[in-house]
Amino acid sequence: MTEEAADAGPCGAAPAAAPAPAPEKPALSMLLEAVLSIGSDLELRTMLQQIVDTATALTGARYGVLGVLDPERGTTVERYTSGLGGTDELPPGHPPARPFLGTPIRVHGQVFGNLCLTEKHTGGFTDSDTAVLGALASQAGIAIANARLYAAARQRERWIEGAAAVTTALLTGGSAADALMTVAERARTLADACAGVILQPNEEGGMEIVTASTLDDPAGIVGTAITPGSEVLVQLLGGEPVFIEDSATDPRMTTHVRSRFGPSMMLPLQSGGRLIGTLALPRRRGDRPYTAVDRLLATQFASQAALALVLADARHDREQLAVYEDRDRIARDLHDLVVQRLFATEMMLESTRRRAAAPDTDELLGRAVDELDSTIQEVRTAIFALQQPPAEAPTTFRGRVLRETAGAAAVLGFQPSVHFTGAVDALVREPVDRQLLAALRGALATAHRRAGVSAIEVSVDATAGLPDGRAAVRLTVADDGREEDGSRSPTVTWQAPL
Repeated sequence: MTEEAADAGPCGAAPAAAPAPAPEKPALSMLLEAVLSIGSDLELRTMLQQIVDTATALTGARYGVLGVLDPERGTTVERYTSGLGGTDELPPGHPPARPFLGTPIRVHGQVFGNLCLTEKHTGGFTDSDTAVLGALASQAGIAIANARLYAAARQRERWIEGAAAVTTALLTGGSAADALMTVAERARTLADACAGVILQPNEEGGMEIVTASTLDDPAGIVGTAITPGSEVLVQLLGGEPVFIEDSATDPRMTTHVRSRFGPSMMLPLQSGGRLIGTLALPRRRGDRPYTAVDRLLATQFASQAALALVLADARHDREQLAVYEDRDRIARDLHDLVVQRLFATEMMLESTRRRAAAPDTDELLGRAVDELDSTIQEVRTAIFALQQPPAEAPTTFRGRVLRETAGAAAVLGFQPSVHFTGAVDALVREPVDRQLLAALRGALATAHRRAGVSAIEVSVDATAGLPDGRAAVRLTVADDGREEDGSRSPTVTWQAPL
C-alpha cells in the first residue's frame, strides 16, 4: 500500500489487497530465498519475527511491524518489530511516519495480522516493493498455517501426556490432598498459567479454594470462597465451564484475590454426574488471553483428571477395606487363639497357687498370674486397635494426644478429659513430643489396670517453667482409682524442657 492509500486503510486494519505488477527479476530471486528461509522453521514466534525482518530487508524499509490479530476479538494481541527500539515508535493502528507500505497476512482466508513497513532508505516505495510484499505475505500465510498446525499438534500432545501423567500419579497412591495438588500443578504448567487452583463445595453452599499451586506467593488464596448465589457459582455447580477475559474487572468475579489475575478458565471436575470440584487456571493481568484451542484442551484435561480422581478415590477405598478386613482377621485370631490360651494358663496357675503350701511358691505364682493378667489386657487393647477403621495419622501434637486418649477410651469404657495450656503445637517438637506421648501411653495403661477407675484427667501445659527459668512442657495424668492398700492413685507428672 502506498502513501496515498494510508488514510483509506491504516496498517492496523485489514486493507483489501490490490493487484500489483510482477516484481523485478533480482527481487524474485531474493523473494524465493526468503520464502524458503521462512518455511524452514515451524516455531511460530521465530517465524513471525523472521517475516517482518525479511520484509524490511527485501523492500529496503528502515522500520517494520507485524501486528497479530485476535480472531475472536479483532484486537492486536502481539507485535513483532524490526528496526525499532520498542513498539511505541510505530503504533500499529496508523503509523505517523510516511511513506509506508502495508498488507494483510491471510491464513485460510482470514486475516491473521497486518504487516507494515515505513521509511524506505532510497525514497518512496515502488510498485515492485508492493508486489514483493504481497508475494511474501501470501507465502507467509501458508507457512504460518503449517506452523500453527504443528504448534496445535504439539500443544495437544503435551496436554494428552499431562493427563496421562496425572492419571498414573493418582493411581499409584498418595493422599486426597496430594492428588488435588498434582492436578493443580500439572494443569498450571500446561496452561502456562500463574496459578492452578482447586475449589470444592463447602457447607455454606458456596465453593472454597482448597488447593493452590502458584508461581508467586500463594498467601490469602487457600480458603477463599465463592459466595452462594453468584452467577459464576451457578454455572460451576451446573457443570458448565466459565471463561473470564479479565478477573480483576469482570463483575461476575467476587473474591478478594481476583485483582491478582487477568484471563482465567474455571473448569468443572465432573465425572459420571458427580461434581468433585472446579479447576481454575488464571493468568496474570495483561497476559495473553486463552484461545479456543486452549479452552478445548483444558476442558478435556479437566474431564480426564476428574475421572482419575474418582478412580483414585475408589482404589483408596478398596485398599482401606482390604486393610480393615486383614486387621479384623488378625484380631479374631488373637482373640480366639492367644487370649483364650493365656486365660486358660492364668486359671491353671491360679488353681496351682491356691493348692501350694510354700510361701515362696505362692509369691512366684502370684507374680506370674499378675503378669499374665497384664499381658491379656495389653493384647485386648491391641485387638481393639486392630478392629478400628484405619485413619490418617494426625499431623499436630494436639491431634496425636487426642488420638491416644480416644484409643484408651475404647478400653476404659469412658473418655478421659484432656486440657491443653499454651501453644502446644508450636512449642512441643521432636524429640520431646515422642517422649511425652510414650509417657502418656504408659500412664493410661497403668490407670487401666487399677481397680475402680471411672475418670482420668490429662493435662498438657506448654507454659510450665523449670526452676532454672527455662521453658518446659508438663504432662499430668490423674485418675480416681485406688491402690491395693486402699490409698488414692498417685498423680503421674512428666516434665521436659522445650
